[in-house]
Amino acid sequence: MDVSLTMWVTTIVVLVVLIAVDFFVGARKPHEVSLREAATWSAVWIALAGLFAGFLWWHSGSAPAGQFMAGWITEKSLSVDNLFVFVLIMAKFAVPRVLQQRVLMIGVLIALVLRAVFIAAGAAVIASFSWIFFLFGAFLIWTAWKLIKETRSGKEDDEYKESKLLRAVERRFPTTDGYRGTRFTVVEGGRRLITPMLLVILAIGTTDVLFAMDSIPAIFGLTQDAYIVFAANAFALMGLRQLYFLIGGLLDRLVHLSYGLSVILGFIGVKLLLHALHEAGVHGAPEIGTPLSLAVVVGVLAVTTVTSLIASRRTARATEAKEDEQGKAEQELSGARER
Repeated sequence: MDVSLTMWVTTIVVLVVLIAVDFFVGARKPHEVSLREAATWSAVWIALAGLFAGFLWWHSGSAPAGQFMAGWITEKSLSVDNLFVFVLIMAKFAVPRVLQQRVLMIGVLIALVLRAVFIAAGAAVIASFSWIFFLFGAFLIWTAWKLIKETRSGKEDDEYKESKLLRAVERRFPTTDGYRGTRFTVVEGGRRLITPMLLVILAIGTTDVLFAMDSIPAIFGLTQDAYIVFAANAFALMGLRQLYFLIGGLLDRLVHLSYGLSVILGFIGVKLLLHALHEAGVHGAPEIGTPLSLAVVVGVLAVTTVTSLIASRRTARATEAKEDEQGKAEQELSGARER
């Protein structure tokens, strides 16, 4: 896809304007986000992503539009996995609900800037070394296998562990004993102190770097166009804050999500290896097209969502039945003692 400097600048300016509108309308004043507000803004960002796909179709045809949609849906699905960690971070730092929206807004902006750096570096490496696709593909397949093993063994972390950077900041700078609204630093007792607000934002922003290690290679497996990669990441991340409040209560019910994400990562890893063979001049090496990639991503997400909800419902029913049996047993035991 031929993207001029003017188109890059225009896209970035439009994104900045959209982010500013989102901030001043939805996140400027700290407040508890209602389900209705989260649903409205989620619909807005989904609609904007759809409009951008339509623009790409008009500007460059169906192929770039399809690549964007495949990349956006993939990034969106991988971002849902981020939400599990965000919940743990919010609990670790005991973030008041009225401040959580501001934390996510700034944390996501930090993540977007860091991802832009990763995307630029990835595009430069791909342009210079075609063999990097072998490395990307193998890494995604290994990540998929590791994710399946952790899910099956039940070794997924249920507690947030602070990074070395965060621990170093806490050791180097004195911290207040509680939040001071949305302020990052305050002067108390003649000393400049940082607040937990700054720490939790750093945690959110830097933690996303770890997720970018698999999501960036994954989207490069769907398209090598840096413009589309950046746009897909931007739209996926900017809707993440609303998604956190919209499905926060449903995260525990998505019990098969890790399996679905591992299948998607493994599929894209195989796609990258086949592409690498094709680039290396191996005759007969098949290539997986964008329509098939999009169908696989959407299909896997749909299946794992449905099976997750069914499994969660069955587990809830089994738990209720067990509790009822225990209650009856306790009543019978109490009645026997009275007699």
